[in-house]
Amino acid sequence: MENARPHKILIVEDDAAIGRVLQLELAHEGYEIDVARDGLSGLEKALKEPDLVILDLMLPRMDGLEVCKRIRATSTVPIIMLTAKDRVPDKIAGLDLGADDYVTKPFATEELLARIRARLRERAPQSNVIEYRDVVMDRDRHEVHRGGKPVALTAKEYALLEYLLLHRNKVHTRDQLFNGVWGSDFLGDSNLIDVYIRYLRGKIDDGFDDKLITTVRGVGYTIKD
Repeated sequence: MENARPHKILIVEDDAAIGRVLQLELAHEGYEIDVARDGLSGLEKALKEPDLVILDLMLPRMDGLEVCKRIRATSTVPIIMLTAKDRVPDKIAGLDLGADDYVTKPFATEELLARIRARLRERAPQSNVIEYRDVVMDRDRHEVHRGGKPVALTAKEYALLEYLLLHRNKVHTRDQLFNGVWGSDFLGDSNLIDVYIRYLRGKIDDGFDDKLITTVRGVGYTIKD
């Protein structure tokens, strides 16, 4: 599978020092960066649909509130506004005009990065396909492939594999897996997990050098990166 392209972020900031710091920090995080130094050029670039816009309020040629308003007239691109710490009315106005978030100056880079990640996650299309190593689980079709070949699983084997894939890197006790897959209302023996793990391994791991399911002695089972 091809790697996804890096997210493109537009920085609209007239302060050259702040803009440069943002550009370097975000590029270091792997984002593709474009920069505008005034509101009018920022609007023109924003309408070319970047993945996210960081928009200062105090801009020459067109202020940030007007830029935000005009972007929102035609685009749903996430907008994070940069505001002066004491300008609460501007924050409210920006949110009312369609900004998704705001960060006050001076700001911590870590906070801005966290807010960027949050906004990009919200915008990301929700996929019902789980891909891990050479395993592909299509949850819409209820199909599993490993190494490009279909794997026939029963409903409970599928549910057990799905649970482990969705909760990777966590060691699950038998009781946790039992409750997560069968449900707390099911009256049965949690040792049933050992039986189904054996069934699942026979179908998903046998014949492969890279074993998917790991046993943690005295605790339970996991799939880990």
